[in-house]
Amino acid sequence: MKGCAAIFLSIVFIFCNGHSLHAQTISKEEIIFLTAEWKGERFADGRPKVPDDLLERARYINIDDAWTVLKNEGYLNQFEGNWKTVNNEPVIGRAVTAMFMPSRPDVEKNIKARGVARDGRKGNTNAWPIETLVKGDVYVADGFGKIGGGTLMGSTLATSIFSKSGNGVVFNGASRDLGEIQEMKGFNAFVRDFHPSFLEEMVLMGLNTPIRIGNVMVLPGDLVLGVREGILFIPAHMAEQVISTAEFVIRKDKFGFEMVKSGKFATGQIDSQWTDEIKTAFLEWLAIHPELGKMTRPELDKMMSKRTW
Repeated sequence: MKGCAAIFLSIVFIFCNGHSLHAQTISKEEIIFLTAEWKGERFADGRPKVPDDLLERARYINIDDAWTVLKNEGYLNQFEGNWKTVNNEPVIGRAVTAMFMPSRPDVEKNIKARGVARDGRKGNTNAWPIETLVKGDVYVADGFGKIGGGTLMGSTLATSIFSKSGNGVVFNGASRDLGEIQEMKGFNAFVRDFHPSFLEEMVLMGLNTPIRIGNVMVLPGDLVLGVREGILFIPAHMAEQVISTAEFVIRKDKFGFEMVKSGKFATGQIDSQWTDEIKTAFLEWLAIHPELGKMTRPELDKMMSKRTW
C-alpha cells in the first residue's frame, strides 16, 4: 500500500502541480519553488537566468577553486567526471535539462501524440529539448548511461544545438557521428561514449525537470562548468559567489607566486590569514595588473574574513 501511495503522490506532484505540462515540463511554479534561492531574472518558464556576464567570467576560473567554494558551503555532490569529449573546448552555460527513460510502447505513443497535437512537436523526442534552447544554454540530458542505441545526438542534431545555443552538450548517454562533429569549430560534447548506432528504445520523460547526472542532481538553470577535468554543476544562486571567489583565488595565487619568488613574503604568510602589510602589498600589486580587475580594501577584508580555501 505504501508503494501505491508513493506512486500516486508522484503522479499528483508532476501532473497536478500548477498548470498542465508541456512536453513533459513541470510547471513554472514548481521550477520557482525548486530554485527558490535564486533572486534574479528568470526565463518565461521560471528557469533561472544567470546573467551573460557571469557566463563569460566563468570561462576564466579554475574548476578546482569553484568546487572548493561549493564544498565549503555544503554542496558536496556537484562534480561529475569520467567523460569522453569531442575536443578540449569548455562547455559553459545555463542548463536545460532532459530526462530519458527506456521506452514502453503505450507511454511513448501517448507522449508523441500529445506532443504533436498540442505543442506541434516534430521528430523523435530527443529533438524536443533542442527546440527550447536559446543562446547560452547547455542541453544536459540523462540518458541513463545507455551507449548502444543511446545516441541522443548525431551531426544533424549537433548542428541544430550549436546554432540555437552557441554551446555544447552534456549527455549521460552517447553520441554518434564523431568525425563530422569534430569539424564543428567551437562545439564540444561531454558524453559517456561514442557509438555508431541510432537512437532506439528511449523516450523523453522530463524536460526542464530535476535530473540525475552521475552523482549530481541538476536543476534547470544551473550554471554548467565543463572543462577537461570534468563537469561542475553550480546552483544558479551560487554562481556569483563561486565565480567572484574563484577569481580572487587566481589573483591571490599569482600575487603569492611573485611575493614568494621575490622573497618579500614567506609561503606560510601567503597561505594564512593576511596581515595589514600583505593586504596593502596585494592592493598595490593589483593596481599594476589592471587585467586582473579591481578590488577595494573593504572587498578584500570581506573576502579574507570568510576564507576557507
